[in-house]
Amino acid sequence: QVQLVESGGGLVQAGGSLRLSCAASGRTVSSYTVGWFRQAPGKEREFVAAISWSRSGTDYADSVKGRFTISRDNAKNTVYLQMNSLKPEDTAVYYCAAATFWRATTPGQYNYWGQGTQVTVSS
Repeated sequence: QVQLVESGGGLVQAGGSLRLSCAASGRTVSSYTVGWFRQAPGKEREFVAAISWSRSGTDYADSVKGRFTISRDNAKNTVYLQMNSLKPEDTAVYYCAAATFWRATTPGQYNYWGQGTQVTVSS
């Protein structure tokens, strides 16, 4: 079992930055793909970014390319999502999740989920 806990969300003005963290406990996540998803009210959960266990592979949704960066520190069992140039449409609950293979970009491909952290971007 893997437990995931997100942190770092909050309220920020448009153009600002936030860094989300996903801390894992239980089994190490060093061999998992870890992804970030988000869900806005009334919308489906959507893929944001993912990173492979070896860190050689990263994947981003078109809507965040060039603004968000995913990284991981396997020694700390933590994955980060650096979010820059935030827009009001980035407002959502952000979830991290772990999958056993690469390349995983849909919610159904992930086995473990955190509880989410709220990100609100004001205009």
